This record gives sequence, structure tokens and C-alpha cells, in this order.
Amino acid sequence: MLKRFLANKTARNAGWLISGKVVQMVINLLVGLLTARYLGPSGYGLINYAAAYTGFFTAFCTLGINSVLVKEFVDNRGREGEILGTSLVLRALSSFLSAITIISIVSIVDRNEPTTILVVALCSIGVVFHVFEVFHYWFQSRLASKTSAICTLAAYIVTAAYRVVLLVLGAEVEWFALATSVDYICLAVLLLLAYRKHQGGALRVSLPYARTLLSKSCHFILSSLMVAVYVQTDKIMLKQMVGEAEVGYYATASTTAVVWCFILQAIVDSCYPGIAQAYSSDREEFKRRCRQLYAIIFYVSVTASLLYTLLARPLIRIMYGEAYLPAVAPLRIVTWYTAFSYLGVARNSWVVCENRQRYLKYVYAAAAVANVALNFLLIPPFGAVGAAVASLVAQVVTTMVAPFFIRGMRENSVMMVEAILLRGVFRTSDQKNPKTAHKSE
Repeated sequence: MLKRFLANKTARNAGWLISGKVVQMVINLLVGLLTARYLGPSGYGLINYAAAYTGFFTAFCTLGINSVLVKEFVDNRGREGEILGTSLVLRALSSFLSAITIISIVSIVDRNEPTTILVVALCSIGVVFHVFEVFHYWFQSRLASKTSAICTLAAYIVTAAYRVVLLVLGAEVEWFALATSVDYICLAVLLLLAYRKHQGGALRVSLPYARTLLSKSCHFILSSLMVAVYVQTDKIMLKQMVGEAEVGYYATASTTAVVWCFILQAIVDSCYPGIAQAYSSDREEFKRRCRQLYAIIFYVSVTASLLYTLLARPLIRIMYGEAYLPAVAPLRIVTWYTAFSYLGVARNSWVVCENRQRYLKYVYAAAAVANVALNFLLIPPFGAVGAAVASLVAQVVTTMVAPFFIRGMRENSVMMVEAILLRGVFRTSDQKNPKTAHKSE
């Protein structure tokens, strides 16, 4: 009875996550398309160049805390205020330092481009307010994602309205750069109000717990930075080696390829609490749930990638217009990145439960080196297509290749292969009926 209740609650939780993301996707897609058409490849490329910097440093800002928060809330129900308060302070400090670093770097690298510096500076404001996303994990741990989904949707609507006003007024690119910061500011206010309404514990900071939390999450910091290297540096390198327009084509391909991936993230987020609970009670069930998650992620992603490959040209023409047709070729390549990328996201559930965080830095370091090296080789002759190939190869290395050579990660790699082959994914008759299994023995 309890399992059925948890299963239904998990399904409802996933339903809210997916429903909220669907509406957000529609709003973001429509306004994003209008913005891309209005700004053109160069202006759109400049916005994404700035986003690459903020995305890169966001990996450092999180301090790896996001990867362990759900399990911390599940294991320490009486210390939620302490967990949240400490996480907020740690992330606020790292975010403030990151924003200053971003502005300093761009002021040197693009010192003769005042518009670029201003656009990046305005985008970096959002990094500071991004710290309040920790409340999402509190709601997630309670299978109450309905509340955080509503807050996120409301913030999206406000930001979309802001961008529509800019389009109507014919605003300059700098004002569009502020949109991300507006989104995070609105979301921060709404999440704080929702936390109070749900009678969350008083926020407090604990230095001893800060050390404990960092000791658990520190392995994710370097890993996150390595991920940021092969996710964000391609845009930065495209801007410096080719130009803003090429960044616009690549960003168009990347954005189009992942526009539906909120479904994968919602599936991962909703399955995570159940996987964490199974780890404490039933080892075989824990492994089976991990394989189930991997199988769902892989086959849903492959189906979507096949459709993208076939429909890339008409999609780009209809959505973005003739000016963005050079994005078709990179889209057909980068769409295959999704399956491997989200297998890596799903793997974090296993990594946290098994306490194997220390191995991730080696996996992501190998991918980062591969990505940067391939970008240097492929971007000058092939531009956005070269960056797409580099990203795909790096993700395959991260998810399927490098872990096989690390003893502590090999078990999970085998589980991924088993999941792709649909082995150990479904319950056997013996698993469904323990009494029958006992008699047969």
C-alpha cells in the first residue's frame, strides 16, 4: 500500500514538473523565436556568447551542492532550515565572486567591444540570484514540485512579458541581456514566499555543517567545471575564432535540439527520490530502478534525435527563417548529444547514493580535454559544424567511454549498457511474487 502511494505521488510529482515545463517551453520557444528573428544571427550570437560565460561560472557557483541536496533533505528532515540557510550563504559568496570574475575576464578579452562587455555584465547579474534555486530541491525532496513548478512558470511569464515589451519598443540588444536576470530575480522572490507559505523551517547558517556539506559536494565542483568546459567553451571559442554569427547558428542548433529536454529532466528529478529510498531498503530494487531510468532516457532521446535529423531543415526554416539555415547541419549532429548527456544526468542518482563523487572529476576531465582539443581542430575549418562534432564526441567519452576505465565507475557503465539492451529493466515473475520465488527455491 505504501509503495503504491509513493508511486502515485511520484507520478503526480512528475506530472507537475512536466506540465510546468511544457508551458514554459511553449512560452520560451515563441518569445525566443521572435527574439532570434529580431536580433539576427549576430545579435543572437552575442546574447549566447554572454550566456556561455554565465553558464560556465554557474558550474562553480553551485559548489556541487545541487547534486547532494535532495539526499540531504531526505536523510535529515529535522535540519531543513540549516541545510537551506547554509547552502544559500555558500552559494551567494561563490556567485558574487563569479560575477566579478566574469566581468573582469570579458573586460580584458573583449576590451575593444563595449557592447559585448555591457551585455555580459548584465547577464552576470542573474548569476547572483540563481542561488535561490536551492528551494527547488527542498520541494522536490517532499515530492511537492507543484509549488516550485508554479513559481517557475510565473517567473517565466513575467520575463516573457518583459521581452515582448522590448520587441514592441524595438529595444537594443543590451536590454535583452537583462532578461535572464529578471527571470532569476522574480523566481527568487516567489520561491521565498512559497517556502514561507509551506511553513518551512527558519533559515540558519552552520559553519560545521558547511564543512560537512562541502566535503560531500566538493567532488562535484571540479566535475561541474569540467562539464562547463565542454558545454560552454565551444561558444566562446566560436566567437573568438570565427565570429558572433557562427555562435548564433550553433546556439540555434543547440537550443532547438534541447527544447524538449525538460521532459527528460522532469523524469530524472521525479525518479531521484524513489531511487534514493530504494538504496536504503532494497539493493536489487535500487539497481533495477537505475536501469529503468537509463532505458527510458536513452530510448526517448534516440526517438527524438531521429525526428530532428529528418526534419532539421524545415524546422529551422519555419522557426527561425532563411537567415538561420546554416544551423541545419550542426542541428543534425548535436541532437545525438542528448541521449548521452541525459544518461550522465541520470547517473548522478547512482553516484550520490553510492558515494562515488570522487571519480567524476576524472571522467569530466577526459571529456573537457577531448572537447577543447577537437574544437581547436574543427572550428577553424568547419565553424559551428565542427563545434557540434566536438560536443558530441566529448559527451560520448564522458558517458560511455571514460567510466569503463575507472574501477569505481565501471559497475554503473555496465548498468547503462544493460539498460540499453533492456536487461534487468523489467520485473521478473519471481520478483513480482516473492512467495513463488521462495517456493521455487
